[in-house]
Amino acid sequence: MNEFSKIKQSTLLIGDIFVLYASLTITLWLRYGHLFYSVLITSHIQPFTIIFAVWLTVFYISGLYDLKTLKNSLEFQKGFLYALIFNIVIGALFFYLLPSFKITPKTNLILFFIIFGCLNYLWRRIYNFILGATGATNKILLVGSNKIAKELAEHIEDNHQLGYQIKYWMHDGLKDKEFNHLAQIILANGINTIVIPAHLKKDYESAKMIYKTLVLGIEVLDMSALYEIIFKKVPLAELEEVWFLENLTKKHKIYDLIYRPIEYIAAVILSVVFLPFFIIIAALIKLTSPGQAIFKQTRVGKEELKFTIYKFRTMVQDAEKDGPRWANYDDKRATPIGRILRKTHLDEIPQLINILKGELSFIGPRPERPEFVEKLRTEVPYYELRLLVKPGITGWAQINYKYGASTEETYEKVQYDIYYIKNNSLFLDISILLKTIKFLISNHR
Repeated sequence: MNEFSKIKQSTLLIGDIFVLYASLTITLWLRYGHLFYSVLITSHIQPFTIIFAVWLTVFYISGLYDLKTLKNSLEFQKGFLYALIFNIVIGALFFYLLPSFKITPKTNLILFFIIFGCLNYLWRRIYNFILGATGATNKILLVGSNKIAKELAEHIEDNHQLGYQIKYWMHDGLKDKEFNHLAQIILANGINTIVIPAHLKKDYESAKMIYKTLVLGIEVLDMSALYEIIFKKVPLAELEEVWFLENLTKKHKIYDLIYRPIEYIAAVILSVVFLPFFIIIAALIKLTSPGQAIFKQTRVGKEELKFTIYKFRTMVQDAEKDGPRWANYDDKRATPIGRILRKTHLDEIPQLINILKGELSFIGPRPERPEFVEKLRTEVPYYELRLLVKPGITGWAQINYKYGASTEETYEKVQYDIYYIKNNSLFLDISILLKTIKFLISNHR
């Protein structure tokens, strides 16, 4: 079922690429009156292809390939406008800082963006209309009425553009008398997918009844799987130990093998780039508040190995004289300089040292303190599974959920962390890095 969402997103991307080149073609035709001069075409196609790749990346960072954005007209318009303005700046800088391209882009860029802005906005609205007009691709029979089922039903009802529709809902699950008439219900409602809670598969009579629907071409999906597809996190309340045995024991040997050298090289380069900032920030901290510039703290890493994490000190000296406690986004213990560092995330720069030492990764679950780990593993189910992978500066949970400062919020973040561990891949890591850029620019938590 996840393939349908990928097809929709791919269609959006292909449409944007077509509109980009169509806009360039129209721009050249309006400016020069013909399109058959090969030098004219070549001189523009080459540089614009490079810049188009950057612009499409900006679109992705702005959330314009997120299907949820299609539903919210205001959110789409806001993201589209910001992306367009940002791309104009990038385009201007690109052509004026790289004058080797033998074209005069000033007028062309202005004309291009007017044409592209209009055509792309029109294309997006038409595509959104088509998605609404064609209806749901996945017509679901939902079994059960637990919290997960209700959350799914509510979200699907509010987001038709995702391509799902609940055609029939057996609230009482196994107790529902209509369960014995499953085939008739499926045929009468045009259902092509049955979504069931995990425990239903263990019931012999229920499994036997569902088995009979396979000849109708029905897809049977775990409720947890649909939840994961839609919300991009796992539903801890729906999972049992066997699920983790089946899904978290897979190894990514090739990816792990190439990831560490790339990460190390990137950390070295960034350390050189940020060295001037390191010196300036350290000096400002020392000048404006008593105490050390670098703050050291013990954290728990992969396989429960403890390590010392490095950060710029953002709080007053002896901030925890009364004992360890949760830090929060608007922490009153922060110094004036510390508030700026926390808001801009510049306090994280010294963690490049941890990456070089192999204790921390760029991407992974956020490392916690030993005191909190011991507490949380007794209060949050499966919390210890976060320790299967190396912790990171940024991660899937960090970009999808607010600052975790309580047991309840940690529970929510663990659902994102386990999703990342299960689905870890190069594409997901690139997606996290790109969304982290948006996260930093918008300062959104």
